[in-house]
Amino acid sequence: MEIARGMRRIGIGMINSYLIEEAGAVTIVDAGLPAFWNDLPTELAAMGRSLADIRCIVLTHGHSDHIGFAERARRERSIPVRVHESDAALARGEVPNPSKGLGPARAMPLLRFLLYSATHGALRQDRVKEVSTFGEGATLDVPGAPRVTLVPGHTPGSAVLHFAGHNALLVGDAFCTYAVTTGATGPQVAPFTADKDQAVASLDRLDGLEAAYVLPGHGEPWTGGLQEAVRRVRSSRTVIHAS
Repeated sequence: MEIARGMRRIGIGMINSYLIEEAGAVTIVDAGLPAFWNDLPTELAAMGRSLADIRCIVLTHGHSDHIGFAERARRERSIPVRVHESDAALARGEVPNPSKGLGPARAMPLLRFLLYSATHGALRQDRVKEVSTFGEGATLDVPGAPRVTLVPGHTPGSAVLHFAGHNALLVGDAFCTYAVTTGATGPQVAPFTADKDQAVASLDRLDGLEAAYVLPGHGEPWTGGLQEAVRRVRSSRTVIHAS
């Protein structure tokens, strides 16, 4: 699916992987689920690109539904995989998922998420054997040259990537616009967040950033302004505390 010129998405919005193209080369942000690998050639072709044009996979964090086909790409195509240093062990499967449980859930949305994940390879997920790391504030030497902002809470190494040349902010699970456990839409704290209060507090680090396209790991693109998205996330957290 095309989001804008030079930006495409694999996935139906429940779980997302993004392709960012610049000067004939491609950065993949998050690798979704293993079966997304089968859709990759088609999405690349729609950009006039191929597997040979992929320069890097950058993970916003180390959860399994973002690692997806990363290990296959690394093993079969020698495509490097990068993640924030605080999530490297999680991406390699060396530490347990820091999430403390589902939180609010509704049966049908959760069942759809589990079924979609299972039928797209989640039960055969490979952890990434080798990753290279980056730190807070880095500008990555990959197509699109995204600048990193660390936003711990969802995981310790959750990162937001600002592709200024594409007017896009890829937020991973710093927040979502679709909750896979409840079916709720709009900017909100993402399910499976380890520390929800820290995740909301970390959004202060996004002050001063602007992007026409805010692209989450789960849900549809948000085009209503970053600060409005952050305001809605904070409001949704207030409602959760009050309930």
